[in-house]
Amino acid sequence: MADAKHSGKELIQEKGSRGLTDEGLVHIPGLSSRWVRLASGAKAHYMTAGDYGPAVILLHGGINGSSGTAGWRFMAPFLAQHGFRLYCPDQPGFGHADTDPKYWPHLGTVSHVEFVKEFADALCIDKFHLAGNSMGCTNTVHFVVRYPERVLSFALIAGGVGDLVDPAKRVAPKDGKFTPNPNYVRPPFDGTEESMRMLMAGIIYNAGAVWPELVTMRTQAAHRQKDSYDVLQKARENFEKDANLKQLLTTKGRLDKLTIPGIYLYGKQDVLIPVENGFQQEDVLPNVQFFYPDECGHQGQTDQPEMFNQVFLEFFRDGKVSRKTADWAGVSKRRPELKHLWSRAPSRPASAMR
Repeated sequence: MADAKHSGKELIQEKGSRGLTDEGLVHIPGLSSRWVRLASGAKAHYMTAGDYGPAVILLHGGINGSSGTAGWRFMAPFLAQHGFRLYCPDQPGFGHADTDPKYWPHLGTVSHVEFVKEFADALCIDKFHLAGNSMGCTNTVHFVVRYPERVLSFALIAGGVGDLVDPAKRVAPKDGKFTPNPNYVRPPFDGTEESMRMLMAGIIYNAGAVWPELVTMRTQAAHRQKDSYDVLQKARENFEKDANLKQLLTTKGRLDKLTIPGIYLYGKQDVLIPVENGFQQEDVLPNVQFFYPDECGHQGQTDQPEMFNQVFLEFFRDGKVSRKTADWAGVSKRRPELKHLWSRAPSRPASAMR
């Protein structure tokens, strides 16, 4: 990288740099790399932004090479600039998570939920806002059900909601009416950057957000976490085969009964898991307000960062979303809106805090 200088762990470059740090992370101004030792003994890596205000934990998705940096590079610095403390951990099997076999996600989603609790405990974060995309959405759902007393509010982006929806009714890409690519088949990761680009094309609608540095970072992470990632996939298979284990992850009569404020954004142009799957979830989550943003795929916070940033800011700050922002984000018209989660008043200035 031309004219770059090292200062500690960070590669300093011009404002807006996307260069890689010496930890192999895409350098995002305002986002810092940190480590913490968990009670289990695992060494956890996370990205953080903001020094004061309510805490927000953001959980990344689950395809090869995912991480806190990859998932939340646009949102975390924005929310930090507007009065929040952001934490974006690398969950077991991803990013720079501990690669010691003792700390692999042997129980799949259950391991991830307990990791989030250990992570919050280690940083003395007693209560927080929680959000997740894809796998992170699923992990958010199960954390909220398992530890509701820790969650101030939650926001979901294109993921699973447990057994509230019959998996046999899942809509495949070929049957999606809104997907721009009904012939999509998730390609395997073969270890090359080219295969990583192809994988990312299935989750990111905005091709301009697939930076070369991001592809390199994700490819390196996928290699680093290969064994741990494989254990995660196997654990998920085991849970599906074992009726007793599945009880640890049931959400029926639980998630649909919670009164913790929650919103859900599902991109209309999701190629990986078509938006019709979001419709099914909306039908069984009466207390969660759904939005269906346009020009938006599976990783909406990357495709429409300005929109998602504003929705999350208003929701976490005010407990509701303004009329203007709700319409911008495609508030659902499939059922009556949850009036307590949106406001007819114009949005407050971004600098205003409760």
